[in-house]
Amino acid sequence: MENIKIYAFSDEACPNLDGQIVALKRNGLNGVEMRGVDGENVSALSVEKAREIRKKLDDNDLIVWSIGSPIGKINIKDDFEAHLDLFRKSLETSAILGAKCYRLFSFYMPKGEDVSPYKNEVIEKMGRMVDAARGYDIEICHENEKGIYGDVPERCLEIHKALPTVRGVFDPANYVQCGVDTLKGWELLKDYIYYMHIKDAMADGFVVPAGKGIGNVAAIVKDYIARGGNSFTIEPHLAVFDGLSGLEREGESTKALYTYATNGEAFDAACNAFKALL
Repeated sequence: MENIKIYAFSDEACPNLDGQIVALKRNGLNGVEMRGVDGENVSALSVEKAREIRKKLDDNDLIVWSIGSPIGKINIKDDFEAHLDLFRKSLETSAILGAKCYRLFSFYMPKGEDVSPYKNEVIEKMGRMVDAARGYDIEICHENEKGIYGDVPERCLEIHKALPTVRGVFDPANYVQCGVDTLKGWELLKDYIYYMHIKDAMADGFVVPAGKGIGNVAAIVKDYIARGGNSFTIEPHLAVFDGLSGLEREGESTKALYTYATNGEAFDAACNAFKALL
């Protein structure tokens, strides 16, 4: 267990970097999957801001494990060229931050439509993102997410087979919210998973601490570790936090079952639940 590395979306504890650092150190974590900081999304950071963040994290012996970007969270029919430009700029600041991974998505699908005709377009656009990242010392990682092409294991597998350098992020709660049996999903994808998001959910979609839902988090974590995996990002989603609305597709919202007095308390509860599970 000494090789286990635990990171977190610390913007769920506090919107500003100083508060995030306090929360990370309070819980003994190794670093951050950066998503929101000081009122900005990580994809919009300037070079100067990225340098400032890197120095503060270095001074506190914390790292940026992954960029929790919104890249790929646009409709498949939206303007991709502008989105690709944003990705390119974000890669530059990600290098300054020293990020090891870059999390992205496989595009929202038109509601009510059969998504299978979009497979080739998804692969082509994701392939262009992979090409844009060549030369950067960073792992491009795809996360399963509600409403995108890769919202179920079978389509995530299509992406990994078509784009072998794209690594997988396994989020049990997101699969639960899509009606997926997470154990079957794990069996299908385990050879492609680079790291895990620690988030659990009930059958009705409510997010709960790790091990309290039906995501089979403990069993999957155990197998992931047995296979040599060691990297986890805690994504609490146990309370409303600054920037949450920007992570949801229009008309959808995260549902939390537990109640906490503060965001910091919710963050600590998520961290403690995962440590107990380990």
